[in-house]
Amino acid sequence: MIKKNDFIEIEYTGRLKEEGAVFDTTDEKTAKESHLYREDMEYGPITVCIGEKHVLKGIEDFIIGKDVGSYTIDIKPEDAFGKKNAKLIQMIPSRKFTEHGIKPVPGLSVNVDGMIGLVKSASGGRILVDFNHPLAGKELVYDIKVRKIVTGKEEQIRSLLSLILSLKKEDSEIELKDKEAKVKIKKKFPDEVLKKVGEKIKELAQLSKIELTAE
Repeated sequence: MIKKNDFIEIEYTGRLKEEGAVFDTTDEKTAKESHLYREDMEYGPITVCIGEKHVLKGIEDFIIGKDVGSYTIDIKPEDAFGKKNAKLIQMIPSRKFTEHGIKPVPGLSVNVDGMIGLVKSASGGRILVDFNHPLAGKELVYDIKVRKIVTGKEEQIRSLLSLILSLKKEDSEIELKDKEAKVKIKKKFPDEVLKKVGEKIKELAQLSKIELTAE
């Protein structure tokens, strides 16, 4: 039975409940069929830690207490990407865009003062931008397959390096002895980042000691 802080290997495909369109998947074939495929993405099962928001709240809440197996989950907006917030739909002066040489047209994704939004309408000097998540207010359906509960420390560490630092398997070397780990990352990261990541890995993988270094 799966509980909070367990690591699980999972596959999933997410669809919009009303439209039926796939927007998220770990399956390469499904990604290609749905025109979501990206060459820089690694497809296949992923390992996540339950309770750490590595997957949507609705998936985590459903999985806790379940066993390994396949499930279909209906997820309400509040357990996915949130309800639509009217305050995040704002009128922006057109000069904000012309200063940066941007011509706002409906459907264009824009960055305004560090916030990503979608242009809803553009008329005269008034541009209506929606800063809600594109899937806010949407009911979702996820087909998931929990393949196994992951107990191996190396696999747990690698999953966290992937989820937190977006590292691939070849980007790190891991030495394990009992509950002590030495992790060498083949990329540069600030010491402060390494310290925080090391503390998180030590906590979640239940290690007695971790030494995390980067080139």
